[in-house]
Amino acid sequence: MASQTQGIQQLLQAEKRAAEKVAEARKRKARRLKQAKEEAQAEIEQYRLEREKEFQQKQQAALGSQGNLSAEVEAQTRKKLQAMQGGQARGKDRVLRQLLTIVWDVRPQMHPNYRLAV
Repeated sequence: MASQTQGIQQLLQAEKRAAEKVAEARKRKARRLKQAKEEAQAEIEQYRLEREKEFQQKQQAALGSQGNLSAEVEAQTRKKLQAMQGGQARGKDRVLRQLLTIVWDVRPQMHPNYRLAV
């Protein structure tokens, strides 16, 4: 009987060691999965940062050229506006003189449709 009890005790101890080994294996597996997940997250973040940097560079290049175009168009617009204002200022006196000459030079004459009533 003692040998049976001893055999049962050995089996229980072996089962306990096996359960501990299985639990330790599960813990190692969980740690490996967690580590792999963290490495994948770090790799994803690095890739995202690289792509973001490329995007920013392309965007800066595109907007930089648009910014230059915008400044160029604005400069041309100002130049044309100044030319128009200068032309208007030069022609203003001449036009005013012509208008005043026409208004002041009144020549009384009969309208061609006017008929004398007889």
